[in-house]
Amino acid sequence: MKTRISHISYHLPKNILTNRELASILKCQEKELDKKFGIISRHVRNEGEVGSDLAIAAIDNRILEQKSEFDFLIYCSESSDFVAPPTSVNIHRRLKFPNTCACFDLPLGCSGFIYSFGVASALISSGQANKILLLFAEIPTSVIHSEDYDLRAIFGDAGCAVIVERTDSEFQSKFQYGTDSEGLKFLSVLDSRTKSPINSNWLEKYKNERDFLAFGRMEMNGLEVFRFSIERVPTLFKQVLEKHDFTIEDIDLFVFHQASSLILRSLQKKLNIPKEKFFEYFENIGNTVSCSIPIALKEAENQGKLKEGDKVMLLAFGIGFAWGGTIIEWKKLD
Repeated sequence: MKTRISHISYHLPKNILTNRELASILKCQEKELDKKFGIISRHVRNEGEVGSDLAIAAIDNRILEQKSEFDFLIYCSESSDFVAPPTSVNIHRRLKFPNTCACFDLPLGCSGFIYSFGVASALISSGQANKILLLFAEIPTSVIHSEDYDLRAIFGDAGCAVIVERTDSEFQSKFQYGTDSEGLKFLSVLDSRTKSPINSNWLEKYKNERDFLAFGRMEMNGLEVFRFSIERVPTLFKQVLEKHDFTIEDIDLFVFHQASSLILRSLQKKLNIPKEKFFEYFENIGNTVSCSIPIALKEAENQGKLKEGDKVMLLAFGIGFAWGGTIIEWKKLD
């Protein structure tokens, strides 16, 4: 049994942080931000808004009409509502999904879409499901210090909903994954959980930050993240092509995790991908972590960059350091 992505919808918070506003906060030049990051604005969650709120906001009527048809609801995010139960259970309750729909969470970041799509494809291919709802929600702005120049410029909040279902197509997506756990040292949010809980010292240190940075603080070594991306992704690129017995000429569109302009354009040049086949969508939303690939796919179709039967390479990489990739055969979204 084969699978396809049949529907994508997404939601961006109403609050928009422009480079003009950010430059004023960080005491730098607006043009400096424009040039360095290629991002001119990003969306920021409302006060009290959490990941599950963004995921639910991304669900449109087309999805609600199919509530009784979903065998699984999978929530992928680094932002959970509770320690337990899984956030997917809370979403299931809020939307009144039937009890025939099973739920679980995948606490993954930048590579989350590929892993979630791979899990959904495996469940369907093994006969355990026919239709699965994937929900993605990211609120990275909640773990960024107000004075962190790079992180505030790069990341934006978003929610996304994707339907994966059984199809009669002959094309089979094959998946490649990997992890370099040494990357934990270079991009992480290590505080606010059982190994390193927030205490009175933390609250005093961050008393002037929004919510006392109660969800933890993201820390990034930008040079190491760049090095990882430029060294690892070309290998992943080659492996995914080989798994499908394709060459670069067989791919109609390349949609990578929308990490940053520097990483994406460096990869495009290093991999010799024609610019017209390399899709980017981050200028007005920033890096939306696990939401970035499905949002880009939706916008690529909206812009007429995709047609029925196109072969699309999807590669994701980031926090963990984790990576994953596959190729899909495009079908017009419902």
